[in-house]
Amino acid sequence: MPAVTVEDLLALPRVDTPDPQTTTERPVLSVTTAPKGFEGEGFPVRRAFAGVDLRALDPFIHMDQMGEVEYAPGTPKGTPWHPHRGFETVTYMIDGEMAHADSHGGGGLITNGDTQWMTAGSGLLHIETPPEHLVASGGLFHGLQLWVNLPKANKFLEPRYQDIRAGNVALATTPDGGALIRVIAGQIGDQTGPGSTHTPINLAHVSISPGASATLPWNPRFNALAFALAGSGTAGPSAQPLNSGQLAVFGHGDSITLSANSVQDSRHQNLEVFVLGGQPIREPIAMYGPFVMNTKSELVQAYEDFQQGRLGTIPTAHSGVTGSSA
Repeated sequence: MPAVTVEDLLALPRVDTPDPQTTTERPVLSVTTAPKGFEGEGFPVRRAFAGVDLRALDPFIHMDQMGEVEYAPGTPKGTPWHPHRGFETVTYMIDGEMAHADSHGGGGLITNGDTQWMTAGSGLLHIETPPEHLVASGGLFHGLQLWVNLPKANKFLEPRYQDIRAGNVALATTPDGGALIRVIAGQIGDQTGPGSTHTPINLAHVSISPGASATLPWNPRFNALAFALAGSGTAGPSAQPLNSGQLAVFGHGDSITLSANSVQDSRHQNLEVFVLGGQPIREPIAMYGPFVMNTKSELVQAYEDFQQGRLGTIPTAHSGVTGSSA
């Protein structure tokens, strides 16, 4: 699981452990196991938020762990052309490559440790595909796609892209050097990620060495979630077990703690966790497939706009079939 690695963690800035005398560690409210499914043209995913109340997730809507899968030659898959409106997609590639394109001319190739942030806003057509050379050769594919809601005032923003390269992510470690913290967006301790957000959020990929722990300061106004990408460990002050494919939802407090078991499985060296949280929007949500709006009538309008071609047309340089994506 390459993403971004560092030979000497002790050379990185430290995220200081919050003082337990003046802060409150967040308890774990629930741990759920993500069911497996298929997306797009048939690539495997785990639905990280399945079974979790949207009120606990706010401002997030949906998250898929894509893979981890080793494709044989000729088998890598993507998604067909599909519309989006009313939210942002954040695609984080851990292993492999993914090419994006949209009807506004945005997109590009993201690979190990890169993040592509797409603000769909008022609407566009979008496609995600493995590059031709990866289709020919096969190979490892692993990543995440997160949907971040936009508040009502920003639902019709002009679409835009942010390409966040792996080398631009803020890197830090814990006081003992037991964890690598990659801050993609928001702020953890003194480290600020490069992602520009419309809703205040934190996103980080944390790799915790066997037997080590990471206690991260966390904005008390944010919710807090941790999804285990690989490995095994515990979460919270009561050491709730957290294993690969599971999501922990934390309660109120100023910090969150994650710990790796002293023995990990043979395929993964560390406990790999995607940690996220944000300031809840607390607005009505009306969601259907690729549209996230505030009311049912806005959903109907989004679908009609898509049907009438108002969300854009497929660029002539690209081929594909327009479809919808859940």
